[in-house]
Amino acid sequence: MLQQEEKPTGNGKELPYRYDGKLKVMGKATYAAEFPVKDVLHAWMVLSTIPSGEVVSMDTTLADRSSGVVKILTPFNAPKLPGIKPQPPAIRKLSLLQDRIVYYNCEPIGLVVAKSLDEARYAASLIKIKYNTTPGKLSFDKRLDQKRPPKQGNAPPKEDHGEETEAWAKATTVLEQTYTTPLHNHNPLEPHATIAMWEGENLTVYDATQYVSGVRQSLAKHFALPLDNVRCIDPYVGGGFGSKGSMWSHVVLAAMAAKVTGQPVKLVLDRTQMFGPVGGRPATTQHIKLGTDATGKLVAMRHNVIEPASVMEDFIEPSAQQTSMLYECKQIAIDTELVDMNIGVQTFMRAPGEATGTAALETAMDELALKLGMDPLELRLKNYAEKDPGEQKEFTSKHLREAYKDAADRFEWSTRPRTPGTKTEGNKLVGYGMATATYPANRSAAMAAIKLLPNGRIAISSGTQDLGTGTYTIMAQTVEQETGIPWQMVDVKLGDSSLPKAPVSGGSQSAASVMPAIQDACKQLQLKLATLAITDSTSPFFNAASDDVLLSNGELRSKSNPSKIEPLSASITRNKGAAIEEKGSGEPSQEAERALSAHSWGAIFTEVAVDKTTWMVEVRRVVATYDIGLLLNQKTGKSQLEGGIVWGISLALEEDSHLDNVYGRVVNNNLGEYHVPVNADVQSIEVNVVGIPDLKFNPQGARGIGEIGITGIAAAINNAVFNATGKRVRSFPITPDKLQAA
Repeated sequence: MLQQEEKPTGNGKELPYRYDGKLKVMGKATYAAEFPVKDVLHAWMVLSTIPSGEVVSMDTTLADRSSGVVKILTPFNAPKLPGIKPQPPAIRKLSLLQDRIVYYNCEPIGLVVAKSLDEARYAASLIKIKYNTTPGKLSFDKRLDQKRPPKQGNAPPKEDHGEETEAWAKATTVLEQTYTTPLHNHNPLEPHATIAMWEGENLTVYDATQYVSGVRQSLAKHFALPLDNVRCIDPYVGGGFGSKGSMWSHVVLAAMAAKVTGQPVKLVLDRTQMFGPVGGRPATTQHIKLGTDATGKLVAMRHNVIEPASVMEDFIEPSAQQTSMLYECKQIAIDTELVDMNIGVQTFMRAPGEATGTAALETAMDELALKLGMDPLELRLKNYAEKDPGEQKEFTSKHLREAYKDAADRFEWSTRPRTPGTKTEGNKLVGYGMATATYPANRSAAMAAIKLLPNGRIAISSGTQDLGTGTYTIMAQTVEQETGIPWQMVDVKLGDSSLPKAPVSGGSQSAASVMPAIQDACKQLQLKLATLAITDSTSPFFNAASDDVLLSNGELRSKSNPSKIEPLSASITRNKGAAIEEKGSGEPSQEAERALSAHSWGAIFTEVAVDKTTWMVEVRRVVATYDIGLLLNQKTGKSQLEGGIVWGISLALEEDSHLDNVYGRVVNNNLGEYHVPVNADVQSIEVNVVGIPDLKFNPQGARGIGEIGITGIAAAINNAVFNATGKRVRSFPITPDKLQAA
């Protein structure tokens, strides 16, 4: 049996539904492109049509005369901006009409501003562009021999623990294979969008972003403005998945156009423009070598990743990262190499590294188990890491054994057929697979502000973002749990860079970072209310010890004498009718970070059915149990985990951006041909959590859950497909043609 969740301290309960749900279903939640702005102009980006070269000329004669056109910006007339060095994740290297070089197909090379979107788009089609073309660096698969070490980026350091030659000499069983994953592109329901407006030297943008503070910082640098002169607002994000964690060219271009025209400018990307200018997940070629002794204990592991990098900037999909810590092994070697390509700069995509890395590693573990004649779960338990083998640190918390047992028992793993291709139902082959999920537990410094308002309501604010993950909900919930004030009396504000600073909503860190700051803000408010009470001779708490006065059940109470109570309205009266405000902060302990390794874990079991005629794969059932510390809200939390699993199904079976190797353009750049799961692709998903708080990680004991759900699932499906068919596909996605050819 799993340990029951230890509920947080305080009087509140989990919110029964999303705090922002009513506004969203009523269509009253305002997204970046929907803010009503007077006299707004509309912009349309002109994108390059070659992968490499230089713009020689842009004839805008016809476009200038077109209806509604206000201004056309090109590299020949755009204002010059101060050059700045990219600082991810706030920005990547951008294309801002500062030169005429073309680095990739679909790169921004111009901007048409008009009175309406249709007029801007039509005028853009009238521009005649001449290029000097140079040979493009394309065809990743055929250029692997041109790989090189990273020059920059976020690659995990090359690791090599122990004596590799000696370790491999001890291996009695060796598994060596290569696995590939394709280019992926983000496709949130809300495309990237910006409205930019100037008032003198003050710039305000409504921007679809996962990092309002990052956009503010980046715009201030690009326009050489004081930070206080820039404000970024985005109260609701219609999905981001990492692409909105960085600021892209269109944001600066919108602000540039607004400056030049003297009017607000709105720039919304078309769906086809989401393939190139705003990043994606790079393809990977992963070479994995695993060696065990006669008992199945790992004695050596090697994980080499090769991936494409834009000629503009190195970005690394750290796909070997989990290999250095997931299983106990004294000799682990990982490294990443890059192949230069004329593609847009790549970026973070949900569970960057671990999503593609576990797809390969956990498939390899299944192949190793088969070679050893062992149960795949038994192999993982035999190589269970009690501490981080890469960093040689204790984990803040790890209950993966319990997750394995719970998920395996619910799935009835022990009853599965061990011989591939032996279970049939009519024309279908049925198979079962499993894999391990993992993702780092991240946390950054954050701040929050809290106000007791004259009307008795509480206002809580932080400059964080809600991508649909439930941040509004758990902010209100945390206030109720800490103060006892019902969540219906809590006003939550976020998504504004003028609010107390919080980190990017990426790396599964928002809840782990912001909620401790809110906890601290609640405590600071309690101290302030107590101080006001004990210094007021009319208060029942006059001259009491400050630590004897508690904010509980929405009122002040005495710890030593529970019958002594004062309503919060007395505090407002005491403060002459004015609101009472305090701030809180939370940041990870540097000492703990140096001493401990923080990760989340999961066990994934899948059942598939494969049609023997069409080779179509049907994912019938997914059973998963996660060790993510304390789950703050069952509904929003499990929804995130289930959503990650759906994306894992997509990674396993569907998602694939097809890059034309002549022109360098993604040819399936729409939601008709870039396949993602629909309802018919997703059947039973059963998610559970271990629920043991990780109090060494943060005060609430909660680790982030936004990304772990996608990890492991692709391999679990791949392993189930092999169990069903006896065919092993090592190139994702697993499509019918690959299965038929295997």
